[in-house]
Amino acid sequence: MDLTVVAYVIYLLISVALTIWVARTLSRNGRVFLADVLHGNEKLADAVNHLLVVGFYLVNLGFVTLYLRSSDGVTDARGLFEALSVKLGVVLLVLGVMHLGNVYVLNKIRRRGLMEREQTPPVAPQGWTGPGGGPWAAPAPRA
Repeated sequence: MDLTVVAYVIYLLISVALTIWVARTLSRNGRVFLADVLHGNEKLADAVNHLLVVGFYLVNLGFVTLYLRSSDGVTDARGLFEALSVKLGVVLLVLGVMHLGNVYVLNKIRRRGLMEREQTPPVAPQGWTGPGGGPWAAPAPRA
């Protein structure tokens, strides 16, 4: 078997395993965060969490498969390790950037929700001024 094919198989196994592990970790630990962002609506938090996981899988596995091809053939063990390190390093960086992007967006949504909860309602009117009074009334004529 050609070493390039061995590199492809190892790359796919490790990349897919990493993607699944990261997605499960984010899903399990992100559920609590989503419930807080969505004001305790557990059903909606579960639905959004599932949609985020599906999107995460689609984007990452799509990237892994598109990035599979190597322009240079692998001829020896050293080349195998070098090719794998570059490919897996890029996959890890993409996973990290996607994770940080998700956390950033969800944190912005959470902060906005917290600001809405902390706002105090406006003060109720204390009285009423008739048609001739008030700060916008014309000044009274001088005698």
